[in-house]
Amino acid sequence: MEARIKNPGMLIPDAMQSLQTLAQVAGRSGVDPKVLGLVHLRASQINGCSVCVDLSYRMKHGDTDERLLMVSAWRDAPNFTDAERAALALAEAVTRLSDREDPVPDAVWNEAARHFSEKELAAILLHIAVTNVWNRFNVATRQVAGEWAKSAGAKEWMEKKAG
Repeated sequence: MEARIKNPGMLIPDAMQSLQTLAQVAGRSGVDPKVLGLVHLRASQINGCSVCVDLSYRMKHGDTDERLLMVSAWRDAPNFTDAERAALALAEAVTRLSDREDPVPDAVWNEAARHFSEKELAAILLHIAVTNVWNRFNVATRQVAGEWAKSAGAKEWMEKKAG
């Protein structure tokens, strides 16, 4: 498999910086990084973004392999808290906006609002939106899963994470 073009975020560096800044803002919001990681993984699974599914596994955000493997079946898996389930349901609804007449039903929103403050909900929504942007870039341009992990940027990121 070969990418059609480089990732648009790489071709337009200002876009890359802006997207990274949005992701960092969501990450500094106080929402548990595991929750944001689960949301990222679920949206990426729905969108068929192999690059982001691969990245979710590599980054883990302190999560276990078992839980990451169960994200696609979160409704039937005992591995998740009620708050995580609410965030996953919200990620699914926001990612699948055109799949139903009421894209984000009150029941989904209210359950998420029961577990997260308005600021945390805003951060989760921002994280879902940024994930969907990356998913669309990667899928449309047929980016190859695992290629980023070989890059200098990935090595730098891994060193920062380890250090």
